[in-house]
Amino acid sequence: MFVNTGGAATLRSRRHRYRGREALRVFAALCALTAAAALACNGRRDADAGADAIQPLPSPAGPGAGESHLAVGGDGRIYLSWLEPSADSQVVLRFSALDGDKWSEPRDIHVARDFFINWADFPSLAVARDGRMAAHWLQRFKAPSSYTYDVRVAVSSDGGNSWGEPAPPHVDRSVSEKGFVTLWAEGDGFAAVWLDGRNADKAGHDPRQEMMLYMSPKVGSDPATEVRLDGLTCDCCQTTVAITSAGPIVAYRNRTAEEIRDIYYVRRVAGAWTEPRPIHDDGWHIEACPVNGPMIGARGDRVAIAWFTGANGVRRVNVAFSSDAGATFGAPIRTDEGNPEGRVALALLDDGSALVSWIERANDGAANVRARRVRQDRGAGPASTIAASSAARASGFPRMVVADGNAYFSWTAPGSPSEVRTARASVNAFR
Repeated sequence: MFVNTGGAATLRSRRHRYRGREALRVFAALCALTAAAALACNGRRDADAGADAIQPLPSPAGPGAGESHLAVGGDGRIYLSWLEPSADSQVVLRFSALDGDKWSEPRDIHVARDFFINWADFPSLAVARDGRMAAHWLQRFKAPSSYTYDVRVAVSSDGGNSWGEPAPPHVDRSVSEKGFVTLWAEGDGFAAVWLDGRNADKAGHDPRQEMMLYMSPKVGSDPATEVRLDGLTCDCCQTTVAITSAGPIVAYRNRTAEEIRDIYYVRRVAGAWTEPRPIHDDGWHIEACPVNGPMIGARGDRVAIAWFTGANGVRRVNVAFSSDAGATFGAPIRTDEGNPEGRVALALLDDGSALVSWIERANDGAANVRARRVRQDRGAGPASTIAASSAARASGFPRMVVADGNAYFSWTAPGSPSEVRTARASVNAFR
């Protein structure tokens, strides 16, 4: 990876950083002791089911690329965005659309030297039905810290040929940390949700007030508007949004004063946002951010969500379903194979099942991007290896979307230089 900054602890005091490192060290040791038991509880490791169906797609990204993101546009097309080195020590955010078996010629969204580039907090792209596009990225402040940056969003009304002036979706302009953005098309514009550190490092430095969950009902509106959805969250796990029959549902990793970091969600129903609620009471006590956000998908009243937890020292990837637009969720279904790294992606399929991908550690120290179909009434089906990978930060977060009966994948292959790779497979290959 040409640039790769960041980590599990951001905007913390030295004592809080130390506590976080110690918590992660203890968690890793517990996981090593319980991995064999977890594997036994989850059954044998599945043979690759449908691995031959994985079709590599030549990537449009150049050498040194990383931080990829996939989106299904309102027009039904698949869009890939990523960062890669540019001339004169700059970095360029680019995108491409899939045309049949080939990606289109890459086009530039933004070129700069002041991107904040992070293995877990990456740019994204959203595309409306009429072809309008919105892209977001993170931009550094000049000073005083590498962890002071905010969000920029640019909109294109001509299919990405030109882009408007970048602007922040947030009202606050303080020198603080904002990121982990999810964009989506809504009405005649775009909306965004993000984690916001405007109250961090203020008088008294209460470490429990580091990050909040905010959203902008309309990106680029003048005057800008925003809504606070949760006053205390985990500070570096991705957010995720799906559109149900009742409206948007936002999921994220919460944080209590007692350092319980489970997955919560809020819904917009009849124009009002609900109070935050847990998807499931995992009870994961950890005094550091695990850098592992959830992924949610919806079709009408049907909702599915995947997430990683390390509660009780056992790593798990869980999936839960809802049949009432997210008002309630069923019991979690374990999806991993005994030693997951997490970094989940999820897509809800036409039949109500969910396709889930994640990174699973192997016995030899390597790791693979794995995927399997999960049904609420039958549990997890056989798993397939999508690609060899790594548990290192340089491998990033593999992404996955589904359209027209196919699953599309993107991931980073670490190296010198790194590469963004893509592939697809029929969803019928996942039984």
